[in-house]
Amino acid sequence: MRLLRKNLKRLGAAAAALRRNILRSLLTMLGIVIGIMAVVSIMEIGNGASVTLGESIENMGSNLIVILPGAASAGGIQQGVGTAPTLTPEDVEAIAERCSHVAAVAPVVQARTQIVYGSTNWNPANMFGTSPAYLRIRDWETLDEGECFSEQDVRNSNRVCIIGKTLVTNLFEGASPIGQTIRIQNVPFTVIGVLRTKGANVMGMDQDDILITPWTTMKHRISGTSQSVPSTESTTTGNGITSFGSAYPRTHIEFYPQATAAQSMNTPRQTRTITVNQIMASAVSTDAIPHAQDQIRKTLDDTHRIRPGGTADYTIRNMTELSKMFGSTTTLMTSLLLVIAAISLLVGGVGIMNIMLVSVTERTQEIGLRMAVGAKGRDIMIQFLVEAVLLCLLGATIGIFLARCVSMLVTVSLGWPIAASVTAIVGAVSVSALIGIGFGFYPAWRAAQLDPIDALRYE
Repeated sequence: MRLLRKNLKRLGAAAAALRRNILRSLLTMLGIVIGIMAVVSIMEIGNGASVTLGESIENMGSNLIVILPGAASAGGIQQGVGTAPTLTPEDVEAIAERCSHVAAVAPVVQARTQIVYGSTNWNPANMFGTSPAYLRIRDWETLDEGECFSEQDVRNSNRVCIIGKTLVTNLFEGASPIGQTIRIQNVPFTVIGVLRTKGANVMGMDQDDILITPWTTMKHRISGTSQSVPSTESTTTGNGITSFGSAYPRTHIEFYPQATAAQSMNTPRQTRTITVNQIMASAVSTDAIPHAQDQIRKTLDDTHRIRPGGTADYTIRNMTELSKMFGSTTTLMTSLLLVIAAISLLVGGVGIMNIMLVSVTERTQEIGLRMAVGAKGRDIMIQFLVEAVLLCLLGATIGIFLARCVSMLVTVSLGWPIAASVTAIVGAVSVSALIGIGFGFYPAWRAAQLDPIDALRYE
């Protein structure tokens, strides 16, 4: 109790000393105020950007994994990832059956063409043929209107589709499109559902400018079969039809008489295999993404007959890599701005040291008088340290308040997201106290080393 009263007395004396020259105290705090304001506001804006980035990436799909086909080579020149049609629906079936860490998987066939409704036309940025699992992967299972197509629609290549809000606005002028007929390459499609709004993704692309239809419909009725590639393995059955699984039926047209079993073994013929542009999968959890990738890699190596150490004809990517890339950029920019703010704090600390040295000089006789009546050097030193820390804490309080005002102003005027950072506020207060102790130590030590007799005679 006695110690508490003593500390409160020191705090009161420090406050009284600062009140003697309010203007000088405010000017001394100005560097700390600006530094703390910059640090806290930058941290809040940076945290807001990180939160928004995370939401945008999550909005693209839950624990998303994308498998892209390999690179084609022409004349010794590599064409790049995705140019060689090496992925098939059998790969999708194999991943679904063998990969326990994969929650959902769907084939994707892409196209880019015009959509016509009445006298209006629109060329969507995204036109996908896929399966119902695609909506689960993209967290799009809840529709604004209508319903999704079914696996039966995929098997029968039914001409149905679901569209995004951008298409509703541009083709139907906001009216309900359910049950309406649109034409894609002169093929009629019935709109059965409308996707809920997602907005732009992290790359700024409109996710609502999209049309989704069964992949078999997209492949056979819009994209055509020109993307089929030959396979050197003969898989013909006794009735001359190549079997590709019950989920994704395919047809093989025989142009020559059916070969006998012996002829097939001696001279296997090339068959036509339907391919997809990419495969999208979703891991069961964020932590399971690496395990899911390993399982997918082993499965595709098996189905594509890739030997150990061989070059894969596919590429696996996930949103974690994208998140790390954008996150590192955001962290770098925030760190650079924090360095600038730290320089302001350093300048503010130097200002506090300068003013405290002036205060020691002005109060030399006061110090001598206190020492003469029994005050020890330690008491004088603590008193000046308390004054320096109090000055910094008051500056931090004002700086935090102004930082909140700046963050709100940025949100209102520019629309940038912010996220309050308790860590930044606690850190700002702690740093302010350390600055007060660090830059106030030398003036306090100098005051404690004064000789009482010389101090009393100081003019």
